[in-house]
Amino acid sequence: MITEYGYDVFFSITAMCLVVGVGSYFLIDHAIVKTVLITLAILIFIFTLNFFRDPERVIPAGDGLVISPADGTVIKIEDVVEDRYIKAETKMVSIFMSPVNVHVNRHPISGSIGYFEHVPGEFFAAFEDKASLKNEQTHIGIENGKGKVFFKQIAGFIARRIVANLKVGDSVEIGKRFGMIKFGSRVDIYVPKDAEIKVVPNQRTVAGETIVAVMK
Repeated sequence: MITEYGYDVFFSITAMCLVVGVGSYFLIDHAIVKTVLITLAILIFIFTLNFFRDPERVIPAGDGLVISPADGTVIKIEDVVEDRYIKAETKMVSIFMSPVNVHVNRHPISGSIGYFEHVPGEFFAAFEDKASLKNEQTHIGIENGKGKVFFKQIAGFIARRIVANLKVGDSVEIGKRFGMIKFGSRVDIYVPKDAEIKVVPNQRTVAGETIVAVMK
């Protein structure tokens, strides 16, 4: 299944690969050049198909669960003050998404969108600390009866496009798709300080399935 958030890029690249592959087969006589171009077109198509895949996920059930909004690897867990939405001391979990991960993002909790902001910025490598402060990003805050959760979609060095089809006031459901970050990126998620963190550094996460924290 290909994500709807990547239809424009996927079909454009697929068309380009088809033109290069078919054109090389019929129009180029040099065997080595023909083989290289056709092989390159096939590899680019396979990479694109893999990047924009959107598998189904089994959403865990439980009270107060905060699930991962992204596939990737936990690169940092720390106590920080979140001053945009929660406006208090929080626990932050950073998840790095490499180009080989699924890049569709999912809601970490059910509730109502209480904060949404797109912040223009730079494009440092997503695993660098300054990426969380300086890179282009989208800020999203969700609130329910258990409290508030805030998270950032952060563009990386390669990723230059963030998709988030949300607005303040929207009702959202845990584990449901809402957007993606294209071609390598990062997600930082902030939970209340008294929440119990369920992941550890270097752990791989699965969007919509991995439990990041449990709110009390």
